[in-house]
Amino acid sequence: MKLPIASLVLTSLMAGASFSADATAIDSRRELFVDDALIERVSGDAALRLHHPEPREIALVHDAPWEGSGSGYHSVFRDGDRYRMYYKAWQLDVSASGVKTNAHPLFCCTAESDDGIHWRKPELGLNEFNGAKANNIVIASGKIGEVDADAGHPAVFKDDNPAAAPDARYKAMIRSNSPKGLLAFKSADGLHWSPMQTEPVITAGAFDSQNLAFWDAERGVYRAYWRIFTAGVTDEKNWKPEGHRAIRTATSKDFLHWENQADLSYTDSPSEQLYTNQVKPYPRAPHVLIGFPTRYTERGWSESMSALPEREHREWRAKANQRYGTAITEGLLMASRDGVRFKRWNEAFMRPGIEREGTWNYGQQYIAWHTVETKSVLEGAPNELSLYAGENYWTGTSSAVRRYTLRLDGFVSVSAPMKGGELVTKPITFTGSKLALNFSSSAAGSVRVEIQDADGKPLPGFALDECEETFGDSIEREIAWKSGKDVSALAGKAVRLRFALKDADLFAYRFQ
Repeated sequence: MKLPIASLVLTSLMAGASFSADATAIDSRRELFVDDALIERVSGDAALRLHHPEPREIALVHDAPWEGSGSGYHSVFRDGDRYRMYYKAWQLDVSASGVKTNAHPLFCCTAESDDGIHWRKPELGLNEFNGAKANNIVIASGKIGEVDADAGHPAVFKDDNPAAAPDARYKAMIRSNSPKGLLAFKSADGLHWSPMQTEPVITAGAFDSQNLAFWDAERGVYRAYWRIFTAGVTDEKNWKPEGHRAIRTATSKDFLHWENQADLSYTDSPSEQLYTNQVKPYPRAPHVLIGFPTRYTERGWSESMSALPEREHREWRAKANQRYGTAITEGLLMASRDGVRFKRWNEAFMRPGIEREGTWNYGQQYIAWHTVETKSVLEGAPNELSLYAGENYWTGTSSAVRRYTLRLDGFVSVSAPMKGGELVTKPITFTGSKLALNFSSSAAGSVRVEIQDADGKPLPGFALDECEETFGDSIEREIAWKSGKDVSALAGKAVRLRFALKDADLFAYRFQ
């Protein structure tokens, strides 16, 4: 008598297949390819491919008198039925005589949006500028209660910790002018802010960047990431050639007392100058921390440097300090599962782009903290990710932030040409009854999946030649074998997934 597929599978499982005790339990969470934590091997012509956000419209111009060309350090998040943005407001005056930075004090300003695409600056009436309060300033530098705050280095977030007090539903890390360190701020509405204590909560670091912290619901702690210098360097003025701008992290249970300090390490990346870090859990896979650090590269003067946009302006900046004119910044991508050791992609995630005014300078492509989900630019298409990055830094009287878009989960894919290629996972266990993929293929391409036991042997009914060819372009497509889509008989068992691709990209998978 012919046994049903489920019985064949269970018979195979009980027949003595040696299942690994260290299989990773992924349950029904979504798995991306931003690191190699679950990848056993990639073969054929398949490879992991870094994708790049597409530039869209200018989201916001920092052209108000209290803003200016030095505005940046954006925090962006979804807050109920609206989107919120916070940022540094500052003016850098550049002329033939050099650079002046005292046009006005540094402020933390806010903007809001109904869709994450069209942004507006609310008139808050909270802080005075030039004798009037008709502005969007939420925090002004200087004395706030008993603390001396530098509002130009803000990192603001909505605290989803269920234990957060009502008056601290919004939190921020703000740099302290004196004493040196990071101040913890709180707010009930995201507009009215006050310090949580009078002393800085973190004091060991450089802090001359966007230093941030957030609630990590997956791990039940607050996490902080901030700027440090290596080789004993304490700030930009005491720079040493052997020193590097780097990133440190710590955890806390209450946002005030920080422990487990550690410097970030990387699996296969060289030591580089990193300004921001922009780390946060990725909402669609919150067990994965995604970061967008800024890479700082000092190229010096050369024919190529002189050929970049706005040469005269670049020469003016270099009069104050050569690196102001010859350094270039761009956005990177990194990911971690423990918050300390990261897979950092060495290739740029967000390059400076086609040469034009306001680009290829020190201060461009500082990516905002963090991604938000927005409607697609294509009618009827699934939502996409919006990212925001700065440009026009230094130049004129206003910098700007441009919106970029990326496919949901679309940071990295396993990609193969028509010749084909494969990826096999390490042993995993799952919960659920169906396997769904986020993938894209050509009209002639396809993805197929084989489910193996922990030793790499195809399980009955789930071999590669029994999988229906899957083609199309979908955020969540269920995989079918000749026997159907039900994989519930394998739930809780150690298995491997073998993905075979032809002219296709696979971005993520999960069991439903």
